[in-house]
Amino acid sequence: MVLCNVSTCHRYWTWKGHQIRYQRSGDQGTPLLLVHGFGGNADHWRKNTPELAKSGHRAFAIDLLGYGYSDKPDPKAAPPNSIYNFENFGDQLVDFIKERIGSEPTFVICNSVGGLAGLQASIVAPELVKGVQCIDISLRGLHVKRQPAWQRPFVAAFQRFLRETDAGKAFFGNVATERTVGNILRQAYGRKEAVTPELVQAILAPGLRPGAVDVFLDFISYSGGPLPEELMAATTRPVSILWGEADPWENVHEGRRLFAPLPSVVEFVSLPGVGHCPQDEAPELVNPLIERFVAAY
Repeated sequence: MVLCNVSTCHRYWTWKGHQIRYQRSGDQGTPLLLVHGFGGNADHWRKNTPELAKSGHRAFAIDLLGYGYSDKPDPKAAPPNSIYNFENFGDQLVDFIKERIGSEPTFVICNSVGGLAGLQASIVAPELVKGVQCIDISLRGLHVKRQPAWQRPFVAAFQRFLRETDAGKAFFGNVATERTVGNILRQAYGRKEAVTPELVQAILAPGLRPGAVDVFLDFISYSGGPLPEELMAATTRPVSILWGEADPWENVHEGRRLFAPLPSVVEFVSLPGVGHCPQDEAPELVNPLIERFVAAY
């Protein structure tokens, strides 16, 4: 199925038996694959895909499995974190490049946890990924390697409590409201005026779909898998890093300390006054930086 408006087409792709929603703008030029963060979806790139197409690129934005309007297989039907993890998300991106972009080498542009999926794809299939641009990549503060040893059993027990009892669904029910989503976004964004009713609905509406609560609870219990610095050290592709200086969740100074010295990192650009989602808060800054990175590599 294909639905198009003036600048963007919304399409569905079948991956491993699941329906995956994606968007496309542009019919020619270098392909770009835009990957959202936790709780996001392809609509978080609505200020980017049309503009990147106008500048001569084919811009694709995808809903990761479990997010947005993609299918949400039940994580309780499998071991915890065995469906929603960065290895599977990386495979999804690689297969999308193969099947929807015709195996043409692609730049992967990512926000937050999407950055780990993009880096994973660049390691699995470096011949298909020309470069990865990470925008406020998640530092994974709840990863077991980030936690003091004494804290790990308590964090794991609380994660199990949320995932396996009704308390988790009650917690999600309190979060999944217009008021709370708006408050969370205003906390995350440096530019508060960018938090509009349109944005709140773009984030909230798919989160109310069947299965979304179970995906949410499974992923917030995901404290294993790779750390971002491990993936950046392992990739052979150039990595560009953009970071909102006003991000309250992922500290720009810690990001620079961890990532700037790595051989794969070709630039670390900080953005004053911008928070966790610069592509949506400040597209007039981010779109040219995407184009500059693509032109350079």
